[in-house]
Amino acid sequence: MCTSTSGWIEILMASAPRVSAPLFSAILWMLIGAAANAQQAPVSAGQTIRVNVARVNVGVVVTDDKGKFVEGLRRDAFHVFDNGGEQPITEFAPIEEPGQVLLLVEAGPAAYFLQDANLFAADAMLKGLSAGDRVAVARYTDAPLALLDFTTDKESAQAALASIRFNLGFADLNLSSSLSTVLDWLDRMPGKKTIVLISTGVDTSPPSAAATLQARLRVGDVRILCVSTSGPLRNGKQGGKAKIQQTQDEFAAADRRLQAIAELTGGRAYFPLNGKAFQETYKEVAEIVRHEYSLAFALPAADGAVHSIDVKVERFGAAGKSAPAPYRVDHRKGYQAPKE
Repeated sequence: MCTSTSGWIEILMASAPRVSAPLFSAILWMLIGAAANAQQAPVSAGQTIRVNVARVNVGVVVTDDKGKFVEGLRRDAFHVFDNGGEQPITEFAPIEEPGQVLLLVEAGPAAYFLQDANLFAADAMLKGLSAGDRVAVARYTDAPLALLDFTTDKESAQAALASIRFNLGFADLNLSSSLSTVLDWLDRMPGKKTIVLISTGVDTSPPSAAATLQARLRVGDVRILCVSTSGPLRNGKQGGKAKIQQTQDEFAAADRRLQAIAELTGGRAYFPLNGKAFQETYKEVAEIVRHEYSLAFALPAADGAVHSIDVKVERFGAAGKSAPAPYRVDHRKGYQAPKE
């Protein structure tokens, strides 16, 4: 899906008046430097995240070996395991159940140059959602700012995206701490919950915030779909060989960060390189949101421990016989039980 397009960054830069290539390179370099400095800060004790629930919710997306989303599955096709032991499914919602989607957009200088290439292509995602799906919009630099509360009005969501003002200065990009705050917003919201993170993956949060986020993602019930905006930036060759190599290394670290966020939550990460690839990515994101099954099982023990979750999906063959299914099953990996 994501193929290289030579000269893409030059086209984007030409559309931003009075901003030269050296200035853009300097902005990007300052951000990468800030991220590196943040990672050198002392690490404080990690925060323990607990989920105070009597039941455990699990969102599940099922695709076949060709990548096609599987519809029409019944409750008896799903098997949920807590620490290896199968649990009875107490609640089951098919994919038709509406969900909540929060668009979290990095509003730093990279997005300033790329807004026409990626952000406003998000209308492909909004149009692909079901009528009942509710959408909220927020942006972040040093901290998140809510722009639109959850609504089924997709035109309002598009207007909120269009209203975002991108920072051309040297603001922090505190991805980890901002994402933790947004998870606080969604903590008590029931039902299907998805964050679509539109970001370069650059993070100037201190390591303590990153560690806290990682612990939280391991036990949370929000699926995060990451869309990297850094792809079109990578054609630039500003600076000497050492600086170019360091920039490439930081981009690789940002990619790994987005991939880890997605994997920990049962989501996916996308790295489109041009406008067409962004359109295709957003369409697939909408498909994932529309094809999520929602399962729940009773909390087996209030022991304060971290529990692993696994979900298996059966494929029924002729005469109702079960057969191994070449399904890809995406879901959250665990939760932390409350302590009584």
